[in-house]
Amino acid sequence: MAGLCVHSALVTGANRGIGLGIVKQLLQLPNPPKWLFAACRDPKGERAQELQHLASKHPSLVIVPLEVTDPASIQAAAARVREHLKDSGLNLLINNAGIAKLSYLDTETLADMSQVYATNTIGPLLVSQAFLPLLKKAAQGSPSSELSCSKAAIINMSSYGGSIKEVHLWDLGQSVSYRCSKAALNMLTKCQSLGYRQHGILCAALHPGWVQTDMGNVAGHKPPLTLDVSVQGMLNVLCSLSEKDNGTFLDWEGKVVPW
Repeated sequence: MAGLCVHSALVTGANRGIGLGIVKQLLQLPNPPKWLFAACRDPKGERAQELQHLASKHPSLVIVPLEVTDPASIQAAAARVREHLKDSGLNLLINNAGIAKLSYLDTETLADMSQVYATNTIGPLLVSQAFLPLLKKAAQGSPSSELSCSKAAIINMSSYGGSIKEVHLWDLGQSVSYRCSKAALNMLTKCQSLGYRQHGILCAALHPGWVQTDMGNVAGHKPPLTLDVSVQGMLNVLCSLSEKDNGTFLDWEGKVVPW
């Protein structure tokens, strides 16, 4: 992880699970970000207490209210981050916020499909749009001409469940809305990689593995991967991302996941 050196990073869904794990390990880097923005829906709520405790010990950690399905909330968060960064840009945006609903093909509903898609697919689209000016600024201010997470990057937290080829763990949980939203997120990532390459911004989708979190346990089976191992693996992957990885779908070990 020593290779990951970013001046600033923002993580959505940062109050628990994978998001909180990423925040913790970024703070423990030999060269932690000067600014680390932890975004979540309710910063003062019960589910954000651990994040609040971290922020009380780390002046570089700023908790930002952000509801990824609310355009006004997204714009307010972008404005707040811009105030802190002043003349510098945002190097790393990790679109981690997401939801899953245990559902079946025959019982999937319009309401659930819409809610999951709004959070898991449209949310990352809108958040990336709002922070694009700051990402551009970071890329323009970088001395390097090569794409990297240290320069400017959008990382979308996807899932093996969105792989159309594999349809991973279908028998354990169909979760149709979740699978569709992540497959769509993968296409969004590919589109972003094509649209933002000209600005010097790297875009990739990451599968964290089947992790022992509240969301990971939803099927009633204990996932094989601990949170710390998953996050450490993903940060190692972020260190190594370059031009060749722009628009790719990788897992926590850096292996290519089939579309």
